[in-house]
Amino acid sequence: MKRNHLILIIILTASGIVAGCGEDFLNVKPKGSLDQGVLANTKGIDALLIGAYSLLDGVSSQFGWEAASSNWVYGDIRGMIGNKGTDAGDQPDINPIQSFTETATNPYLNVKWRAVYESVSRCNSAIIVTNDALAAGNITQDQAAFFIKQARALRGWYHFEAWRMWGKVPYVDETTDQSTLTNNEDIRSKIIADLTEGTTLPNNMGQVGRFNGTVCKILLAKVIMQMNKDYAGALPILQDARNGTRPDGSAIGLAPTYGEVFDIANRNANESVYTVQYSVNDGSGGWNAGWGEVLNFPYKSGGSPGGCCGFFQATQEFVNSFRTSGGLPLLDHTYNNQPVVSDQGLTPTDPFTPDAGPLDPRLDWTVGRRGIPYWDWGPHTGSDWIRDQTYAGPYNSKKQVYKKSQEGQFTEVGNWTSGWTSNGYRMIRFADVLLMIAECQIETNDLGGARTTINLVRARAANPAGFVKLANGVTNAANYVINQYPPTGYPFDTQANARLALRMERKLELGMEGHRWFDLNRWGITATELNRVLTYEKTTPWGAGSMYAGASIGAEDATFPIPQRQIDLSQGRLVQNR
Repeated sequence: MKRNHLILIIILTASGIVAGCGEDFLNVKPKGSLDQGVLANTKGIDALLIGAYSLLDGVSSQFGWEAASSNWVYGDIRGMIGNKGTDAGDQPDINPIQSFTETATNPYLNVKWRAVYESVSRCNSAIIVTNDALAAGNITQDQAAFFIKQARALRGWYHFEAWRMWGKVPYVDETTDQSTLTNNEDIRSKIIADLTEGTTLPNNMGQVGRFNGTVCKILLAKVIMQMNKDYAGALPILQDARNGTRPDGSAIGLAPTYGEVFDIANRNANESVYTVQYSVNDGSGGWNAGWGEVLNFPYKSGGSPGGCCGFFQATQEFVNSFRTSGGLPLLDHTYNNQPVVSDQGLTPTDPFTPDAGPLDPRLDWTVGRRGIPYWDWGPHTGSDWIRDQTYAGPYNSKKQVYKKSQEGQFTEVGNWTSGWTSNGYRMIRFADVLLMIAECQIETNDLGGARTTINLVRARAANPAGFVKLANGVTNAANYVINQYPPTGYPFDTQANARLALRMERKLELGMEGHRWFDLNRWGITATELNRVLTYEKTTPWGAGSMYAGASIGAEDATFPIPQRQIDLSQGRLVQNR
């Protein structure tokens, strides 16, 4: 489902029907639009649906990394898994999001809003034309249901993306009178209804890029967990989905080793229940590639993957979280008493020995740090891969990065950076599904079941075949020590302790994948947890300066302010959420 095909179809047959948002999410009558009857057939409707799917990455000619659905800005920089990285002057609109000082005029927030509601508009266009085609007798009732279920599921997901960003957002369907639209309504039931409609889709959709019944069930469970804290309701949905398939009908399950999950060659393997599809070298100039993540590569031009632009660097507190004792995480946060040794302040030629203490092996598939092999690029060489160590610390991100041996095959050729890749965003991983099940088990007091489920994730992480190795391919690159939780006792002796284990496991397993801030909001611990992390980060050489100057987190920081631009364009019908 490559989007270059979409672009040709939409331009040639649907110009003007899928209306752009411009500076607003409201409908704008297009100039010279085609009669909807031209599209009221299976090919036309499918073209409109592909247009709706294409914005799952958050990227179009109007929206780039500001709206990336991988949520590296809104999920993990906001959640203090990573910091902005690079230097203080590049993309400065991320700075206040990172320091919890953003205002309603922040351009990033307006772009994200526009992208979400453009996506909703495309879904509604598909539904309108499907109903027209059915009324005209051009398609059957079964065909109409097949199209509408996909469009409604997508619409539900896009509205959820808005809801978890801003909370107080409007719901727009194909019948909405947008001239009277407000954001005073509780839209949760409508989001749930849309996603529920998608759960009856077939499991085998014949293509990896479409939503199927399994994907919609997982998204529905995620939504009711986040919005309603309905763990008892989510659990059977997830247990059913656990036995489902990927959209092409292939099996789902844990990959044998952790690192292979993020190899571009495995982007559509069984661990990736749903991958947002990217493509390269298809004539689009990189627009169909990982545009949203193109900034997040090591900085050294000519000597590192991408060569630009040094964004999205891990925080020290996150790196410390991988410290283990007896192979288990330090759930009381005492890992910060034993910070992982870095090369902060050293030149690449200064002597340096990586940390020798026990670590969870997932660290070195998530974070690039000096002395540890970085895919097949050789050992990370330190500060020459970092744009400004004094500003953002010594680490690079790794999960979205390609291997040296893959350059040109899975990366865009001839553009200003090879950071455009076909390494699609793993929107749903099987490990995430297992951890959602474990969370539901804890909240319904099945602590033994939760321990068993979490141990499945830990057992995979502990597979020595998947540890990062030195150049000889035999010796572990660091002192990796990881074990499963014991069959009795702490931390699955109480619900409160089991929660600590689950929350840490999500941090370690899913870090740098855009989940953290949303997780903290679901658990109701955003201010408490992030103030704790902020207090520590301010002790680091980079955090003590301008990065977190004046930063503090309050209850209001569990949502972003609604973009003032959208309030102005609505002539006051939209109201601020703070």
